[in-house]
Amino acid sequence: MTPPPTDPLTTLLEHARTDRVYSGAAWSAGTADGPVRRGHLGTLAWNGEPVTEDTGWDLASLTKPVAGLVVMALVERGLLALTDPVAMHLPEYAGTDKADLTVWHLLTHTSGIPGGQRLYRDHPDRDGLLAAVRDLPLRGGPGTRVEYSSQGFIVLGLVAEAAAGRPLDALVREYVAEPLGATDLTYNPPRERWRRTAATEECAWRGRLIQGTVHDENAEVLGGISAHAGLFATLADVERLGLALVRGGRAEHGRLLAPRTLAVMTRPATDHLNLRRSLAWQGNDLLSTLPGDLMSGSAYGHAGFTGTSLWVDPELGLYVTLLTNRVHPERDASTMPRLRPRFHNLAVTAVLAELATGG
Repeated sequence: MTPPPTDPLTTLLEHARTDRVYSGAAWSAGTADGPVRRGHLGTLAWNGEPVTEDTGWDLASLTKPVAGLVVMALVERGLLALTDPVAMHLPEYAGTDKADLTVWHLLTHTSGIPGGQRLYRDHPDRDGLLAAVRDLPLRGGPGTRVEYSSQGFIVLGLVAEAAAGRPLDALVREYVAEPLGATDLTYNPPRERWRRTAATEECAWRGRLIQGTVHDENAEVLGGISAHAGLFATLADVERLGLALVRGGRAEHGRLLAPRTLAVMTRPATDHLNLRRSLAWQGNDLLSTLPGDLMSGSAYGHAGFTGTSLWVDPELGLYVTLLTNRVHPERDASTMPRLRPRFHNLAVTAVLAELATGG
């Protein structure tokens, strides 16, 4: 459905585009019964073709919970346990300070592996970058503090591949994309889809505008496939994920996870530490501006650096997703933290109003 011109969500997002927060946006908010508000606006690049239903979006770190779903699917199948140490699956980590880190530590960002490492600058090939991740000194003791770590998720992806004996892109396709019916949820979109993908950044390191290939530089060095970044999807794909999660794991073509597994994945796991995290998801705590002010304490979600996000509130029975290319035309880190809570507040209000009227 396309919201009316006076819809507050549309107005908010149109104003943000006018302010050059992004060139394009797509959004959906709804319940287990389906979308209540959804739409798209803007252009793929600032002076480019219009955003459509078919537009692909670089999910950036929204890749992490999708990889987390893969890990939990492997747990269900007995191929992994959350208590498994890294060295059990990656022999090259034996004898390092990361040998005894567990899958749980990696999923909750409590491994002590430092985040925010621009390893691509000194390690321009896959083997060199992976060796640099392995050799990063731990910032602190495992399980003592939450520190968001893309580097930890790089390791997690390697563990999942080793445990399953298959590459990560194949695991995402089998355990997430196929059950959802999300045909465009993929790493490394085919070249014919690049021109239908929202542009991200005019990248000095690569010397070009990025459109259709991964924005994250470390993921680029890793061949575009990693557990920390690299996935692309359309609005309909992310919408299907939100619907499956709010339905307790039930997807269009099967199940993502059994209800008990999803409950274990999404319950708060680090409330004794500095930030609320579940397994691969961020929780709703007072220190976060992401989910806004109206979601319940049971809400969980994730955002991506490129301007993407998905939040699910099991207590209220709703999901909300926003997909933008907020690093284009300008990379201003101050804009999305102001926009996201307002967007989520309006989306929650709209969905609950619809429920109250029986719509």
